[in-house]
Amino acid sequence: MDVSQALRARRSVRAFTAQVPSTSLVQQLLQDAALAASGGNLQPWRVVAITGQPLADLLAQVRAQSQSAPQEDVASYPPSLWEPYRTRRFVNGEELYRCIGIPREDKAGRLQQLAKNAQLFGAPVGVFVFIDARMGQPQWLDVGIYLQSLMLRAAEEGLATCAQGFWRRYTPLLRAQLQIPEPYTLACAVALGYEDVQAPINALRTERAEFAEWGQLQGF
Repeated sequence: MDVSQALRARRSVRAFTAQVPSTSLVQQLLQDAALAASGGNLQPWRVVAITGQPLADLLAQVRAQSQSAPQEDVASYPPSLWEPYRTRRFVNGEELYRCIGIPREDKAGRLQQLAKNAQLFGAPVGVFVFIDARMGQPQWLDVGIYLQSLMLRAAEEGLATCAQGFWRRYTPLLRAQLQIPEPYTLACAVALGYEDVQAPINALRTERAEFAEWGQLQGF
């Protein structure tokens, strides 16, 4: 699989099989992703991959805190999204719930699906990517490049991923359980494993805006 194929294969998967990727493969993915571009070569990420009983224990603690978890310390979206972003987000959500047959009026069903975020959608590996909270926007960009590199390498190896900003609300718990010192804060979690190709939710295919909507070529 080349880079173009990996870009087309990568998508957010929300149902996984129980098969656990090998230790050597997971470590190789994390290491290869660290070749990502980084301004000043700061490499401002700190990464923990967790599976097995330690992951099960962590998810149990998250379940216990689910009713009292604070809001994300870094919001996933600006408040009162404007166009065209508001519509893009709305359509994405509606398409996701349509795949699994949950209509808008089924609030309980939608909340049930939302709660699966806190279980990494059943993925056998959780990857938690932290950044020193004293870093600025350029270093957050570096972490984004790391994440994309990680997900493309995973796609190349036949693995599925789902990046989850949802986990930022559990930063204090994650720091304690994963032995991450302050002032590190969670940038993003990634559910990692093998796709359950039979799961209806994985039929979701999001559209991308046409090039003319966001891109320009000048002087060509």
